[in-house]
Amino acid sequence: MNTPRLYRIQNWPQLAHEAKYSVNGLAENCSVSVRTLEVFFLTVRRESPRCWLKRLRMERAVELLREGSNVNETAECLGHRDRSHFSREFKKHYGLAPKPFAFRAKRAETASFALSAT
Repeated sequence: MNTPRLYRIQNWPQLAHEAKYSVNGLAENCSVSVRTLEVFFLTVRRESPRCWLKRLRMERAVELLREGSNVNETAECLGHRDRSHFSREFKKHYGLAPKPFAFRAKRAETASFALSAT
């Protein structure tokens, strides 16, 4: 198994983004088989690469929405070809669709800014 190489990798989130949050793409970027990557993740991170990638992707979606990206831009940036699929995944993960989430995030940011200005 090629796990020593995997232990030396420090830029996992960047590799995930370059692989468009795909397990096959991530394994290819790491020059290992999908199975080797799965065993490594289950041993080291205690979760499958698929679960880790999905969680990372959703965390990045929140960052993008909070930074002002709209739903289409966010979906595209994260490698989703279908905006509605992204919206369903986001809602399943956070319990709220991305558009209302972004609206609430903006409102909270504005309220926080208003409070700090006084």
